[in-house]
Amino acid sequence: MQVEIKIDDNCIEPKVIIITDKVNDEINDILNTLSSKTPEVITGFYNKLAEILSPEDIIRIYAESGKTFASVDKKEYILKQRLYELEEQLSKHSFVRISNSEIINLKKVRNFDLSLSGTICVTLSDNTTTYVSRRYVSKIKQVLGL
Repeated sequence: MQVEIKIDDNCIEPKVIIITDKVNDEINDILNTLSSKTPEVITGFYNKLAEILSPEDIIRIYAESGKTFASVDKKEYILKQRLYELEEQLSKHSFVRISNSEIINLKKVRNFDLSLSGTICVTLSDNTTTYVSRRYVSKIKQVLGL
């Protein structure tokens, strides 16, 4: 992708023009990012206190016993949103769903163990081990370029 910035002293408001042969996922991601008015923060609850969580600090988000949790720095925060809402809100370049009950931050992955037949074992930066469900294996392989 080519990026070009022109500085014009007469410009009152920034203007973005996208020139492309077709609209694809990358273009849609750019449009969503540019038009997004909601801040990319998540509120988590720990010991009955609300804390603002920065997405880049989140290791994984998972659902368990009807609640949604976020792992950040060895703490487990309770979130009010559902997984599908968080999946829409978070960057598709950093976060990927690996099962019906879990989303991981790709920037917090130590390694992927592909030696298991039919599934992938994921080790995260906090030494948590989790597994990609069979349904999501092809998606993860596509993300990894395999």
